[in-house]
Amino acid sequence: MNPLILVSLSLCVVGCSVGSTREPAPTPQTPVSGLYALTAPDIDGVQQALSQYAGKVALVVNTASACGYTPQYEGLQALHTELASRGLVVVGFPSNDFGAQEPGNSEQIKSFCSTKYAVTFPMFAKVGTKAGAEQSPIYGYLGGATGKLPNWNFCKYLVGKDGTVIAFYPSKVAPNDAELRAAILAALAAK
Repeated sequence: MNPLILVSLSLCVVGCSVGSTREPAPTPQTPVSGLYALTAPDIDGVQQALSQYAGKVALVVNTASACGYTPQYEGLQALHTELASRGLVVVGFPSNDFGAQEPGNSEQIKSFCSTKYAVTFPMFAKVGTKAGAEQSPIYGYLGGATGKLPNWNFCKYLVGKDGTVIAFYPSKVAPNDAELRAAILAALAAK
């Protein structure tokens, strides 16, 4: 064999073995199922995989800007701020299904939420929550999993780390409700 080729091969083997590192073993991923297997456009119209929330607990809320329950945005933001570091994500889905109380477009909704309530939790594009042709697949899944669909604005679904719905809470259950909070904390503590 040509001595020059032999030296080149030797240097490559030495250089490759000295500088190389083994790839770490892949870490187990949280299985994506239930709600987290779906996608939806965010408030800016960008399609988002809800799998980004796998391993987190989600509180999914159908929101509206001109409702008697609209001040719940404040409590939802407080929950999100307090518990995000522990794995909670509040997810808002604006809807005009009840009393035409969310008539605005995405930009108007986004502006309202950020200026009036300083909302930083994820907001999605306006959806239909009622059964029928206009219903979002998100609410098709949530309703199918619980047998309950929103009957007004600010209904809440608590979703576990695996994407399975844990519970449904009607509009009158405020974000600071003791029972809701206990359920969120229990879901956060679950493996």
